[in-house]
Amino acid sequence: MSTDSGQSQRLNLMHITPLDLHGLLLLELDVHGDERGFFVERFNLDEFKAAGLPVDFVQDNHSRSQPGVVRGLHFQHTPAQGKLVGVTRGRIFDAVLDIRPDSATFGQTYVTELSDMNGRLLWVPPGFAHGFTVLSDDSADLLYKVDAPYNPEGEGGIRWNDPDVGIEWPVSDPIVSARDLEMPTFESYRQSPVIFQAT
Repeated sequence: MSTDSGQSQRLNLMHITPLDLHGLLLLELDVHGDERGFFVERFNLDEFKAAGLPVDFVQDNHSRSQPGVVRGLHFQHTPAQGKLVGVTRGRIFDAVLDIRPDSATFGQTYVTELSDMNGRLLWVPPGFAHGFTVLSDDSADLLYKVDAPYNPEGEGGIRWNDPDVGIEWPVSDPIVSARDLEMPTFESYRQSPVIFQAT
């Protein structure tokens, strides 16, 4: 399982750390808080451009999940979709899996905690499957920007608890959709990987 690595880049808005899985980036935002609450700038066009981050987002998605819910591992290959994932309420255990067959880290994972208070965003480029579970005692809200429109015919997934993937999910009684329970194994995907088609 992968951990943070590489040289961090400091901008006015955030710290950016390239991770071991090529293309995956951890963004740590500056959260300005006091006794009243906090303020955080989640997106800034000029700073994202300066850091080489994507700026051509086409959609914002907002999901809410109850404690114990597991979603994933999901991806979209046609058109290939990257996502900038963050949490606006609660805490989640966030997990990604490299599913690019030509990648040196094919089959490797990265996990981190995202919350409304830790100021972390994760840039998940095309070629990764993504999932999460809620850690907080109350619901968690995810807000994520995507760089390609949703296409139900072009999406896929890997079974969230596949032992060959080896993610150690911190949940004892998971709530999982029927669709996610029926996702193929990573070995099945390995035998017939998809082609990620650019928009």
